[in-house]
Amino acid sequence: MIRRLVPQIESQIVRLPSPIAVQLPAGQLLGPPGAPVKMAFSHWSSLTRLRAGQIGALAEEFVEGKLHLEGRMRDVMAVAAHLLPGSPLHSDTGWWPSLQRHIRALRAHTPEKDAEQVQFHYDVSDDFYTLWLDPRRVYSCAYYRQEDMTLAQAQEAKLDHICRKLMLQPGERFLDIGAGWGALLLWAAEHYGVDATGITLSRNQHAHVRQMIDQKGLQGRVRIELRDYRHLEEARGFDKISSVGMFEHVGRSNMPAYFGKISRLLVPGGLVLNHGITAGGPDNRQMGAGMGDFIEKYIFPGGELLHVSDILSHHAGAGLEMVDTENLRPHYARTLWDWSDALEARLDEALQVLQAGADSNQAQKTLRAYRLYLAGSAMSFERGWLGLHQMLATRPGNDVPNEAIKGAQAVYPFRRDYMYA
Repeated sequence: MIRRLVPQIESQIVRLPSPIAVQLPAGQLLGPPGAPVKMAFSHWSSLTRLRAGQIGALAEEFVEGKLHLEGRMRDVMAVAAHLLPGSPLHSDTGWWPSLQRHIRALRAHTPEKDAEQVQFHYDVSDDFYTLWLDPRRVYSCAYYRQEDMTLAQAQEAKLDHICRKLMLQPGERFLDIGAGWGALLLWAAEHYGVDATGITLSRNQHAHVRQMIDQKGLQGRVRIELRDYRHLEEARGFDKISSVGMFEHVGRSNMPAYFGKISRLLVPGGLVLNHGITAGGPDNRQMGAGMGDFIEKYIFPGGELLHVSDILSHHAGAGLEMVDTENLRPHYARTLWDWSDALEARLDEALQVLQAGADSNQAQKTLRAYRLYLAGSAMSFERGWLGLHQMLATRPGNDVPNEAIKGAQAVYPFRRDYMYA
């Protein structure tokens, strides 16, 4: 019987470096009553998942109300990390798993399916995201240029970091693929004078950015389109392109088409910056211990992670030359903890906001899922299970000489100074 697992679980939690109390379905408490983390189970079957360290399955039971958690999310994640039976960077490289992934990806990443999946995540509720994002609603890794920066300051530093890397100049045609709530699009137009175009598949984000363009009087110089990247007209030609938090949604099978599209949209000598989450290991396609399955079901359906080496290979395959790559993994861990702490401080408000757009049961599930997603992601970036890279590339234009650099032809500097000046 499952009850026979009780002595094993008691032994398991005693050995954990982080104190934890486990309440069994019959009411018996294992571990110290005053532990900073308490897990209360309502089903005996859940104990098998605890014993096996199936963190993703336990997370699902929490979301569905079968498991009750008490404690700070930071303490909960410290316990979760020690419950794992091994590294979550498992390898699944055989030909059969690869074929299955390829088939699933083809089905999951049609233009219609991508729109549905983006709206599942980003159109939950603008007011919900406003509770824990910065005022500009930048929903990607911040850049803590100084140690004492607030989240809002670090997000502005990130926006400027991207614009500096791209060397944006007044009048240049700038494209932002996956523009979110428009922070980068508007920052580039207001601070660098570019002619800016953004695309998104989120109806909520599209409506918000249009409103912001009108409020700021940027009509004619900034535009946002509800459009799939595959449907962009290639005759336009852009001097600079950014893609922030986008390629995670593209799908492994669509990577050649995605980077090929970017290459064709970019003028010779133009620059593109891809900023996105990357896999922690070269062979793992998603997080192990069921964590990847949890993210797929509750947070980012259709998301696929590639190692940075794969992303750079796709750049090269599309004729794009990588000129700079920066690892911002620690910055994303801090960003996610800032988001998590902000949400934890406003749980009652968050539930009220979510209940305005869904029934009470679904609202509670959504809130529980996001609590685990933010804190779990922060832990994953802390421990190197996930990466975050900014990759700057150019479409070579050998007929465009740079007179300032003798003996070479390039339209970007040979040094990084310009990014930080």
